[in-house]
Amino acid sequence: MARIVRHNDESVRDRYIRNGGKKIKLFTSSLKAFQCNNRILMAQRKFLDDFLRGSIIGRLECERTQLEVSEELGIAQSVISRLWQRFQDDGNVSRCYSTGSPRVTTPNKDRYLAVTAKRNRWSTASDLSHQLSSASGTTV
Repeated sequence: MARIVRHNDESVRDRYIRNGGKKIKLFTSSLKAFQCNNRILMAQRKFLDDFLRGSIIGRLECERTQLEVSEELGIAQSVISRLWQRFQDDGNVSRCYSTGSPRVTTPNKDRYLAVTAKRNRWSTASDLSHQLSSASGTTV
């Protein structure tokens, strides 16, 4: 088991730690974890912006490996792989938005609901739904 080192320890800056008497090389992701004041943090989920996606595809088209690109940018290799696969399948790397349920009401109907709810503050959601359906024929 490797010892926990301080982020200002010179061995971490030189990208290795000591395990017993041996030097162990730190990869980029391990180095970042050790540099967070002795805490190993879970990576936050974040979306890749268009520029970064284009940069990844450009690097992969220049014969770089997925592992090299992932270590350079600090992004998981699986993310790079999925992005590259999507690019090869349909040539598109834009973000796929999840649609969910389509909207039933228009902005005008939303305003109508807000005004109706403010006029009668004791009305329930089902009352508002019945009033909207009687006024516009839209069932919510």
